[in-house]
Amino acid sequence: MTQPNEPAAPAIRVPDEGRWVDAGWDDADEGAFDGLDDEDFHDGDGDFADEPEDRASLAEGAGAAGPVPGFVDTPAGQPVLAVVGRPNVGKSTLVNRILGSRQAVVQDVPGVTRDRVAYDATWRGRTFTVVDTGGWEARARGLSAQIAEQAKMAVELADAVLFVVDARVGATDEDEAVARVLRRAGKPVILAANKVDDAKSESDAMSLWSLGLGEPFAVSALHGRGSGDLLDLVLDALPEAPPQRFGIAGGPRRVALIGRPNVGKSSLLNKLAGENRALVSPMAGTTRDPVDEVIELGGKPWRFVDTAGIKRRFRESQGADYYSALRTSSALDRAEVAVVLIDASEPLTDQDLRILTMVIEAGRALVIAYNKWDLTDEERRHYLEREIERALYSARWAPRVNISAETGRNVAKLVPALEMALESWDRRVSTGQLNAWITRLVQATPPPMRGGRQPKILFATQAGTRPPHIVLFTSGFLEETYRRFIERSLREEFGFEGTPVKVTMRIREKKKSGARR
Repeated sequence: MTQPNEPAAPAIRVPDEGRWVDAGWDDADEGAFDGLDDEDFHDGDGDFADEPEDRASLAEGAGAAGPVPGFVDTPAGQPVLAVVGRPNVGKSTLVNRILGSRQAVVQDVPGVTRDRVAYDATWRGRTFTVVDTGGWEARARGLSAQIAEQAKMAVELADAVLFVVDARVGATDEDEAVARVLRRAGKPVILAANKVDDAKSESDAMSLWSLGLGEPFAVSALHGRGSGDLLDLVLDALPEAPPQRFGIAGGPRRVALIGRPNVGKSSLLNKLAGENRALVSPMAGTTRDPVDEVIELGGKPWRFVDTAGIKRRFRESQGADYYSALRTSSALDRAEVAVVLIDASEPLTDQDLRILTMVIEAGRALVIAYNKWDLTDEERRHYLEREIERALYSARWAPRVNISAETGRNVAKLVPALEMALESWDRRVSTGQLNAWITRLVQATPPPMRGGRQPKILFATQAGTRPPHIVLFTSGFLEETYRRFIERSLREEFGFEGTPVKVTMRIREKKKSGARR
């Protein structure tokens, strides 16, 4: 993905010598303007001083590419390994061992993983896709049956299968039922006898010959024992990947589906994909790991990721719910645009507002989708409009789409809204246009007096994109109300629909009276 070009250094003429005071300025901005030394700066306003994470994000470029759980840019033809087995045999732990990092949610209770989740893995210079699956139960009912169906689908789409069995327990009836399905699938199968933590336990693995899948390979996912040799077997079973291609820019735009539990995120992903890609259940919190899918809409590919619902007090959550919330936050950081789903049939909640604030503070483009529109009547729609007017004043610039993921109503309207938001997120306004506009604005509505003096806006420039970052070089501090006025006027003049806009100040500090002339 190409990074935004930094602006050239502005030629600023000032009537006297002075220093510039930093009010929301960072190292990436300093690099864009030569001659402005960081040692001469200090924060002009704590509210506008960037956090370290924001500085790093701006320095690297928002939306920079990189591996993240559930967000896998898999090249066409890349071999796929499906990891299957009954619940709580250590599949996700083994996936983390293969990846070399804790990406899959792991807890010492059965049923933590539910959807099939893809990750990129590399071993001995070869890259392949690992698909983690939920526990496969042959005679499952309800949600467990959906989980088993996702595991079967993963086997059908894979080039090879890693079948994980608990060697300490031995082959159970469930293991034998799964083995029968795998034998009929006609795919290469590696039988992993997990939880063999030492040499004394290796004899436990020998009993798994009875599954009829060849020699069981003893491994300890928890301690890493035998994992390297296991990966060698995996590479032997997988087909060769196509040659790696370099210099190919772009890729599908990344869209995160965000919202409270049970607002219809997984249903929307399934409707867009045209298949049951993610589990859907009336029970809130069904999704645990981010689930992504590349979908062609409007003639081009999009990478949608379904995330776990963000609960009211996720910091107080424990186990799988806590780590699911962390992975949702990570998915948002790697997305370019977020679709925040809100249940239109229920009153707006504080959690809806917190989620919108989280997206805005992350600097991502934003589209608000009011789901379950088919369940609303005229009275509910009237009250919803009043709630939006009263509570969502800080996100009035976000495109709004009224949809029904269940029936498919207006789902196609998401694409134009996403394209508009991303176009605004990438937009750059020339320095000449900005200064001509700011001159007219200040002449019509000057900044309010502060300390008996009226601050002046000497210069304006756009320091970056994704999201747009406007820097105002001023002779004094601008009140927050006036900065908000500038942002509203900026949107009226240049659009920026669907993206947050960052407006910061660069305050010129007057020369000290004792300074040498």
